[in-house]
Formats: sequence, C-alpha cells, structure tokens
Amino acid sequence: MQNPSFLSMYTQLIASPSISALDESLNMSNLSTINLLASWCENLGFTIEITELESAPGKYNLLAKRGAGEGGLMLAGHTDTVPFDDSRWSQDPFSLEIKDNKFYGLGTIDMKGFFAFVIDAISEFDLSKQTQPILILATADEETTMAGAQEIAKHPTLKPARCIIGEPTDMTPVFMHKGHMTCAIRIVGRSGHSSDPERGLNAIEIMHTVIAKLLQLKEELKNKYSIEHFAIPYPTLNLGHIHGGDNANRICGCCELHIDIRPLPGLSIQELQLLLLNAIKPINDEFPNSVSVVDMHEPIPAFSGSNDNALVKLAEKISEEQAVAVNYCTEAPFIQQLGCETIVMGPGSIKQAHQPDEYLAMEKIEPSKNIISKLIQSCCFE
Repeated sequence: MQNPSFLSMYTQLIASPSISALDESLNMSNLSTINLLASWCENLGFTIEITELESAPGKYNLLAKRGAGEGGLMLAGHTDTVPFDDSRWSQDPFSLEIKDNKFYGLGTIDMKGFFAFVIDAISEFDLSKQTQPILILATADEETTMAGAQEIAKHPTLKPARCIIGEPTDMTPVFMHKGHMTCAIRIVGRSGHSSDPERGLNAIEIMHTVIAKLLQLKEELKNKYSIEHFAIPYPTLNLGHIHGGDNANRICGCCELHIDIRPLPGLSIQELQLLLLNAIKPINDEFPNSVSVVDMHEPIPAFSGSNDNALVKLAEKISEEQAVAVNYCTEAPFIQQLGCETIVMGPGSIKQAHQPDEYLAMEKIEPSKNIISKLIQSCCFE
C-alpha cells in the first residue's frame, strides 16, 4: 500500500486538530495526528511505538524506526499547534488552502507539515540500500509544557547518533538557542476601605517596588551575560501581563504580574531562579510573605550545541547556509539528552509561527524537499 501524495498528507495533517493549551477549554488530544503518522510510517516498513504521556493523559508520542541497532538519524517534530483567534484568520485554519502561491493552515510550518516532507522524502529512496537506522519522532505538547520531549528524553533504549528537529528555520541549521521561563509574581496585601490607607496593605504599591527591582535585574542580565552568536546577545526579561485590584475605592489586596525570561546557554534555570528570588527578597523582608514567584510551566533550558560537529557541517554543506543561534526555544535541550548530535532545521519561516493565516511559501517546497532528502541520504543510505 502506497502512502498518500505530499499534498494529500499535508491536507490530512492540517485537517487533524491538535491544539495544546494550558486553558483546558482549548486543549485537545493529538491522537488523531499520531495515528495518521503511524499509518504512513507502517506503510514504509517502520516499527511503531505509541506512548501515552504519564504527565498528560490523552496526549501521545510516536516513535517510528526502520533499521536495527543504535545510531542513525532521527527526524523529530511536535504534533501540536498553538490555539488560534478565529476572528483574525481569513479562512478555516483546519483546511489547507492554496492561494497566492502559499499553503495556508494551522501547523503548515509550526510544524505538522514537516512530517509530510520527511515521509515524502523517505518514500522516494530504494529501501534496500539503507545502511543506518531512520527514526521519526512525533511529540505532544511542545507549545505548552514540552512534556512529550521531556518524557522521550528518558527513553531507555533510544540512542540515535544524530537528530534534526524540523522547526521552521527556512532550512538554515540552528546549533544554539535560548531557554524560556514564564513566571507569575503574586502580591498578597490586605484590602480595606480607601479612606483609611493605614488599615490595609496595597498590593499595587508593593508591585510597583517589585517592578523596579525587576527592571534592575533586566539591566543586570543585559550587562553581565552575552553570547555574540545571538542577534540579541543577552538574556531578555519581559513584563508581559499585570492585573490587580477590583475597585477604585478599595485598597488592592492582590496583584499579579506575568514575566517572560529567555536565558542564554551557560545561565542555568537554577541560577536564574535564584537571581529572581534575590531581587525580591528585600521586599519580602519588609512585608513578610507578601511576594511569591510561581513557574507557570516547567522552565525550558537553553540549547547549547557545537557549530563544528559533523551534523552541523553536513547541514551547512547541503543547505549552503551557515549555522546560526536563535532567540526562540525548541525541544532540542531535551532531545540532546539522548546523547545525539542535534540541530534545529526545517521548512518555513519562524516569522509565520503563531500568526493568523500561517502559511508555507510554495517556492520553498522543492528546495526544502531537496535538502531534507540529501540529509537523509547522507546519514542513512549508501
């Protein structure tokens, strides 16, 4: 039984909703997407391992393998997408629409479409000439907790030599990226009538002091840490969301701020958490137990690879693009724990990720197919 065409696979992947979200009303299982991929991989002679996540029931990882032993090349990606704002899309996000020389749809580049490229490329090879194992990894919940990648990192027997994670990089190899922390800073004061301020403890006023400390930390991170490979060479700290109080004539009893921090390689999550806690310590000393810091998801460490290992050099040669460092984060630091040379490299532009009317430019399809095919051939075929 032959696999569907590239276009048919793309269409079916986009038509299989697999949103992951921290809001349970938006969160979906990815099983339908996993089953699609499993059927196509089985048709190509892969053995299939589908695992339900321990930390997220109803979410699944797929590991498909063809060829015996350790080593070989793993092609990895996530099956989930971000939620979407229906009012900002000009067409159905779950229906692949082709117009203006673009593939439109949720997941066209971030990143379900990558699997269509991979399976299409593998189907073109003379399978009798395969010399190294080929693995396809499809994970769950990359867009939220990265639970799928964190669980696959603990796999007892998975030991590929190389891994390509097909996030949208316009087929430029990425050997390093920043991490990601999202924290809620919560102030608990004491409410009361606004006519008698001394009878309360205003959480907004305390948050004002907290923000001043955070802006000092922001400058400290900018001045103390730097890696020249990045376009933005320092760790960033963003004040992203704030809410507090309920009425003008009440002393605010609670205020919450959400911040985003992007650490560089070499700046551990533990060190960053300590810097954050030290910044607010004087405020908690003055107002005991008024300030707390809570991780809104498991922090994601930075990915620190080498720009001169064999996989990077091969990817640079085939793509004719120099490997770069990027400011966003991926599953790479978890996949790397398997002991494999790891890069991030896939079709489509990161500029389209998480955007309404997400699309893949059609002129990129054949060049991307060619690069992916050459990478697989160089790693796994005679």
